[in-house]
Amino acid sequence: MGFKVGAVTGFAAGYYLGARAGRQRYEQINRQLARLKRSEAFEEATERAKAVVEEGVEKARSLVESKSGNGNGSGPADAGGTTGLGGYSSSR
Repeated sequence: MGFKVGAVTGFAAGYYLGARAGRQRYEQINRQLARLKRSEAFEEATERAKAVVEEGVEKARSLVESKSGNGNGSGPADAGGTTGLGGYSSSR
């Protein structure tokens, strides 16, 4: 489902930015977008998206804290000196 939303959003943005039908069409699209943004469905979708992102952040934070072993997330992820990149360091 995420791919569909992304594809539709990308198509809409491309059409919006690439429309060559003149100022009248541009203003028509802007009015439609403003109406969409004021709709209840848009607000609900926005709230659901925020909730999904927050849940993902919490899961990532929990995973990092569990891997660090100290529970507060302030220490290095691995005291053994590995970088988490298959043993490769970006500071060569």
